Amino acid sequence: MQKKKYNISVEATLEVIGGKWKCVILCHLTHGKKRTSELKRLMPDITQKMLTQQLRELEADGVINRIVYQQIPPKVEYELSEYGWSLQGILDSLCAWGEKHIKKVYGNTYDVLEENELNKHLMEERQ
Repeated sequence: MQKKKYNISVEATLEVIGGKWKCVILCHLTHGKKRTSELKRLMPDITQKMLTQQLRELEADGVINRIVYQQIPPKVEYELSEYGWSLQGILDSLCAWGEKHIKKVYGNTYDVLEENELNKHLMEERQ
């Protein structure tokens, strides 16, 4: 197997967490295990096919764990792996920068961000 060459190390990071949905999935998993249906509900704009693909890629890269429960009906949950938890600082920084960007462009976050568990702290600040 030929070794891969990167021009800059951020390319390796983006190869694992790049794209529109992977960081969103990872952010949701920082709040605990989630079933596929829960992730789909939290990200209504993602297609089922794309969600499945992104979960498989994150699992293949060792960033998330897929937990299969031997029961009927079958139950599958996803969680961050120990390796995936090492991304917490990056994810927190991306969220913080996004909040600043939204405030800069839109003036506030309340009209732009959906109310969900990831944005709970922003909604509480508003009150």
